[in-house]
Amino acid sequence: SPRPRARMRERDEAAAATEFRLALDEHMLGAGDMLSHCTDRLPPDAFRRLKRGELSAQEELDLHGLGAVQAQTLLRAFLADARKHGIGCVRIIHGKGRRAAELDSSGAPILKNLVDRVLRQRADVLAFHSAPPAQGGTGAVVVLLAKR
Repeated sequence: SPRPRARMRERDEAAAATEFRLALDEHMLGAGDMLSHCTDRLPPDAFRRLKRGELSAQEELDLHGLGAVQAQTLLRAFLADARKHGIGCVRIIHGKGRRAAELDSSGAPILKNLVDRVLRQRADVLAFHSAPPAQGGTGAVVVLLAKR
């Protein structure tokens, strides 16, 4: 006889994926929008310093010109490697998404929204904020990582 399938689990996962996509569509960021997020594990003073641009990045990843799948894979590997080596602050350049090839069907920048979504999902990310204008402005984000 055929092996049993977990049909209820499959339906639950499909429903969750649909809800997740709908939630993403509601909160799509534009080219000039600022990325900013802080967990409750980071003291408010440290987040203020991050927002002012007082913390310097120890490593940098440039995602310009990459497709979404390749960018996501590189971003996850970069963050894991940074944490493995004890790096606490990194900069990720995603671009502003002003060219047609960098936008999705609704006109939102693909890589910028991808970076925002991935960073919010990771437990090792304490906070992130768009970089100061001299370091890329809304086309880059500075990320604080938890120590291992």
